[in-house]
Amino acid sequence: MRKILLASAAVLGSTGGLALAQSVPVAPPSAVPNDMQGQYIGPLLGGPAANNNLNAFGTANPGASPAPAPGTVVIRLNARVYTAMDYSVGTVSVLPAGANGAGSSGYKINPIKLGAWMRLYPGVDAMASNGLRYGAAIEIRQNFEGGNSLSGNLTPTTASAAGTGNVISTGTTAASSSGVSSAQTLFTRRAFVYLGSDQTGIVRIGQADGLIGIYDGAGVFTGQNYDGGIGGLNSGGGQQSQMPNDTLSTWPFLSGNGIEYDSVKLVYLSPQFFGLDFGLQYDPSSDNGFAYSATSDPYAIGPCGAAGANCPGVTSGIDGTKIVNRFVGGVRYNGTFGGVGLQAYGTYTVSGHESAPAVTAAPNPVKVLYEGESFFNGGLAVSALGFTLSGDTTIGSMNSGNDGPLAKGSVQTRGAIATLSYANGPLSAGISSMVVDWQGVPNLVGISQRHEAAVAIGGAYKLAPGLTLALEYQYDLKHQGGFNFITSGSGSGAYNTIKSQGITFATIMSW
Repeated sequence: MRKILLASAAVLGSTGGLALAQSVPVAPPSAVPNDMQGQYIGPLLGGPAANNNLNAFGTANPGASPAPAPGTVVIRLNARVYTAMDYSVGTVSVLPAGANGAGSSGYKINPIKLGAWMRLYPGVDAMASNGLRYGAAIEIRQNFEGGNSLSGNLTPTTASAAGTGNVISTGTTAASSSGVSSAQTLFTRRAFVYLGSDQTGIVRIGQADGLIGIYDGAGVFTGQNYDGGIGGLNSGGGQQSQMPNDTLSTWPFLSGNGIEYDSVKLVYLSPQFFGLDFGLQYDPSSDNGFAYSATSDPYAIGPCGAAGANCPGVTSGIDGTKIVNRFVGGVRYNGTFGGVGLQAYGTYTVSGHESAPAVTAAPNPVKVLYEGESFFNGGLAVSALGFTLSGDTTIGSMNSGNDGPLAKGSVQTRGAIATLSYANGPLSAGISSMVVDWQGVPNLVGISQRHEAAVAIGGAYKLAPGLTLALEYQYDLKHQGGFNFITSGSGSGAYNTIKSQGITFATIMSW
């Protein structure tokens, strides 16, 4: 019987994979064709993770990443390639003419989509001869360009088809596949350094997961670990990433969410004591300090020449939606009792915010005051005989849409997810159900709030080392009275409810 994830939070990073340390000796040169090219021959030991068992706990826990011997270093160069076929339909994908304003034409979205992405996970884990543990990890991802981008050589022209009111387009062409691909870029999602010892714990600094993401691991509590890497109901998961944004469910749990792990922060993780450990976190802002002077000209006026949306860490200015000086404290437990595994964690977050009102967008601009964050996030997982029942919840003052402050007078965010999963050898399966109630748009404070519900069911099969086949179905619903999800306008009685559903089949290769 497997030990539930006792090492899963340690071994599995929030990227949903195992950390691979290529410690198997390379075959003799005679067995390697042109070994000067740096080829590697050996068994596949695992998959990618920014957080592994050497930096997700204050002490080095047993796991997929072997602890280096004193005076040595383990260098990892991991990657993941994800390909998927998705069939999804939703309210937003079939609209009548005029839904987006007078004169706009109706449209349909092809329900069948093929998608692919790659991610790179270079990292290093080291140990000095005096016992100091240290290392670094990076995650590099792929950006995408919209498939209908024009080549730039043609100017769109429009005309109204006589008697129909529909807008037609002439003289334009969509960008070719080559044009779309060449517009893609790579960007850094995680980049952090850690150091410490098994006696004192470790400190992590950089663009990386906070306590919530570290404690949840690969989705132990939030149900993101049974589908082989599709990502469950996370709004950044494989299925929802191929659907129009209007249909996506809000993900209030922060774990595995870029709005949580992409701020530059300090995190301390204590050693474990009888299965317990605690942590502390500090984020000066929700951005990166290098953005204060982000120009190519040292004499040019940068983004912080005046208070504005692109200046991080502003404590007083023009945008009250920015957090400043966020503090998080947390505790977690991992243990087994008579063959039953038990995992639990709890965190509490508080923050300041920029002391200024913000003005909501047209057509109904409203000046809104905000308040700092103050919320609890915690989870529980019980496992036996291959089954795991887990849950996670977020309660308090936090904007589920962007991990920022709530407008004053808003209802508190209340999100809960429950998952039942099963794992046996190469096979895993599960079902998750989620409910989220929160304010939604700030200019509807005191008028309406947003209600969302979603369910996902799926599973995965490890066909071969590093190769996983995954299948998942999802259904999403969200509603807010007086808010049009298509135009993002308030005071409307149209499109107050959005429903969508889809099924994804994915092939995932990790090394």
